Parts: sequence; C-alpha cells; structure tokens
Amino acid sequence: MPVELETAAREQLSAVLTHEVDPAALDLDADMVGQYALTSLNKVLFLTELCESTEVDLSHFTEDDLAGMKTLRDVTEALARHAGPVGN
Repeated sequence: MPVELETAAREQLSAVLTHEVDPAALDLDADMVGQYALTSLNKVLFLTELCESTEVDLSHFTEDDLAGMKTLRDVTEALARHAGPVGN
C-alpha cells in the first residue's frame, strides 16, 4: 500500500471524527466505529473525501464493500486496488 494513501486515509478519518485524534495516532486495525465512534454519516463523509483526494471513483465499491470497511486498514487496502499515485 502506498504510504501516501495511508497518510491521506489517516488525515481524512481524523478530520471527520467528533473528538480530536492525531492522524499518526490512529490504529490501522482498530474498529472505526468501536474505537473512534465513527458514525455512518461521518463514514460516508470520510470515504467520499478520501476517494476524491486519491482520485478513486467511489462507484468501484458496492454497498457490501463499504459495509466491510470496518478498519482503516480495510479502507486503505480496498482503495489501493484502484488508486494510482496520490498527489499527482
């Protein structure tokens, strides 16, 4: 997984959380709902912004794909399959 994708994912998740968490402190394997109290609305905002910043079309993912994205690692691995270099 490109480091840039992980960085973008950490930054986008941190930006939508209701309590401040430094992006570097986010655990890639933590359940985003259980550990960080990510709401379904904030998950949509997070994934929308992340897809936009990484130029990955959200339409690559089904509803089941999105439901299966429970950890930050799940998200980054799913996007990595469709992402080119971030920041170009």
